[in-house]
Amino acid sequence: MSDPLDLLPDGVVVAGPDGRVTAINTVGARMLGTGAEAVGRPLDEVLALSDHEALAWTAVNTPYDGLSTRTGVPEQSWLLPDGTEVLVTARLHRAERGGPVGAVAVSLRSGRGRARLDRDRSDLVATLAHELRSPLTGVKGFVHALLNRWDKLTDEQKRLMLTTAGADADRLSRLITELLDVARIDTGRLQLHRRPTDLGAKADRVVQSLGVVTSTPIELAVDDDLPPVDADPDKVMQVLTNIAENAVRHGSGTVRIHVGTWAEDASYVAVTVTDEGDGIAPELRQRIFTKFWTEGTGGGSGLGLYIVRGLVRAHGGTIVVDDRPGGGARLVTTWPRVPAAQ
Repeated sequence: MSDPLDLLPDGVVVAGPDGRVTAINTVGARMLGTGAEAVGRPLDEVLALSDHEALAWTAVNTPYDGLSTRTGVPEQSWLLPDGTEVLVTARLHRAERGGPVGAVAVSLRSGRGRARLDRDRSDLVATLAHELRSPLTGVKGFVHALLNRWDKLTDEQKRLMLTTAGADADRLSRLITELLDVARIDTGRLQLHRRPTDLGAKADRVVQSLGVVTSTPIELAVDDDLPPVDADPDKVMQVLTNIAENAVRHGSGTVRIHVGTWAEDASYVAVTVTDEGDGIAPELRQRIFTKFWTEGTGGGSGLGLYIVRGLVRAHGGTIVVDDRPGGGARLVTTWPRVPAAQ
């Protein structure tokens, strides 16, 4: 039977009370550039890790020394001999509380996940800086102009400035809401206040709202006698508004929205949004749902469709992107019907 340590995804090195290696799994051996011959050698020789000052892990953390109450070494970033970053943590095992260290188990994990998380955080900061700067500048500029030139401005000029500042403030509020939603989706803390919801009525409100701010033709078709769906009405509005705006912004021609029973499963109601543009290339159809994805000159934070997918899945629905017959993109979201017993 193979060594159970080889079943672990991380590298593992175990040393006994004399500081010599008693076990090393395949992942750990590969990371450290050694093999089975590592067993029996001193831990400080096998664990070839160093920091940016060329200090060794064993020299810095002295696992066999220090306070007798120590039970482990917290996660730290170290470098392998080839310069690759790994995250290292250790457990110090003692036969009795306060006794000598009987075994040291060291875990090595690739630092790529941490690097990816750091990049995501950097992207978030960059997005915030870029998206917040423009509306903040507008609000600040108009407020200062009103304060400094109030008596010299006409009522029409004041109204225009206040209207523009209000629109910029709404944009800021929406961005903050998006960021909060992203955080809740990522941490699994998204709260839904479900109740029977009329998808057709919600879609009609979205069409009426967008019709005021765009010249793009938007057509809505709602099947008769549709049952309500079990959903959070506010989240439904957020999803439908986002996908409709996305079709208006990135598509062309007439945007069509159809609300009807899902052909693949009658226990769901589907909302299908299509446009007459160039469509979405197959290789991009999953990427558009990632954070900070943007393409073209449409602008935006790049969070909208990521949030849409998170909200739809939180309701137990699905979201699919494909081609519209005749050209263009088609995006279908599905929502669970209220059970008949209700």
